[in-house]
Amino acid sequence: MPDKPLDLDFVRAFFPALDDGWAFMENAGGSLAPRTVIDRVRDYMTECHVQPGANAAIAREAEARMRKGHETVAAMINADPDEVVVGPSTTRNAIALAAALRDELVGGEVIVTNLDHEANNGHWRRLAESGVAVREWRVDPETAELEPETLRAMLSERTRLVAFSHCSNITGGPNPVAEIAATVHDAGGRVCVDGVAFAPHASVDVKALDVDFYLFSLYKTYGPHLGAMYGKREHLLKAKGQYFFFHGEDDLPLKMNPGAPNHELTAGCVGVGEYFEALAAHHLDEPADDLHGRMRQVFGIIARHEESLSARFLGFAADHPKIRVIGRTATDRDRRAPTFSFTVAGVRSQDVPALLEARGVAAGAGHFYAPRILDAVGVDPADGVVRCSLAHYNTLAEVDRLIAALREIARD
Repeated sequence: MPDKPLDLDFVRAFFPALDDGWAFMENAGGSLAPRTVIDRVRDYMTECHVQPGANAAIAREAEARMRKGHETVAAMINADPDEVVVGPSTTRNAIALAAALRDELVGGEVIVTNLDHEANNGHWRRLAESGVAVREWRVDPETAELEPETLRAMLSERTRLVAFSHCSNITGGPNPVAEIAATVHDAGGRVCVDGVAFAPHASVDVKALDVDFYLFSLYKTYGPHLGAMYGKREHLLKAKGQYFFFHGEDDLPLKMNPGAPNHELTAGCVGVGEYFEALAAHHLDEPADDLHGRMRQVFGIIARHEESLSARFLGFAADHPKIRVIGRTATDRDRRAPTFSFTVAGVRSQDVPALLEARGVAAGAGHFYAPRILDAVGVDPADGVVRCSLAHYNTLAEVDRLIAALREIARD
């Protein structure tokens, strides 16, 4: 029996922020949190907001809740808990990782892109100050796409690391991570993948992808304001610890998390798993045996819904004479996420969010920490693009509201 279609009434009932009547379309900047997450954070702070540890029952409870949150994050991406760092943000996790790998990279080459968000970009580029050669894998300016063939020509015995995104936060276009990782590994290098724009829309399996490092933001994946970083155990053990000297080099994952994880927010990550478990129980007739498997099934249902959102918006925008969509106009789930960046002829991008707000739509404008890709495709990063980024709790009616608003704005 096929799985049920996404039940939007059931989904939206989990998100109290949707009760205000707005069409929220800046999900790539930060998704809304379900009640399960909100309740977990509240419960931690009201029931065991103490220093976690073994000194008292309340401290042991705090530690147990944090451990369960950490284990939930690892299960989400099919990783072992000691391979996952739950830190303040993707940016802070990337800073720690770049510092931890610096000595290994000196004398070799790091390849970065002009597609990526600066979180998986600028920190690697700064290693040039320490003697690391930095090369840039550039997008095709006509398609705004990274071409794997271009990367193959750049790889050499000096390649130590290639940093790239699973999916662009501007174009919404996924890259073939497993294929790229295999190519880089054949050349003797490692990969660090920014999955921030991908993880809210599809299942991530770090083992199947065979990535060395993987970054994503929990606050863009229906969780608290935290980032998560996966690293293969052998790489994390070899990396230089970034915490206090008395945390040994085998103290994983703590040695990679200076300052240690946030207590109540880490505990709140359990609520992300609970939300997806609720979706699985409601929608699946034959659920998988573990959380990761059930999330994969649920994301399949989510993808079909998001595909319909993409088709509705791109059916309008791709053919509008005044709207230029950056990146792919394909709508199938394997070729794009429902993140749409565009310009409107005759209207400053920075002016559009206020015009949309007046029509009940919340969106954003700017370079979204990825100015290099905008420059590459001929868009002034100072004005940037309008970005309307959807999530599975958005509706076709909300997309129609956006379309109606853009028709008026483009006509003015």
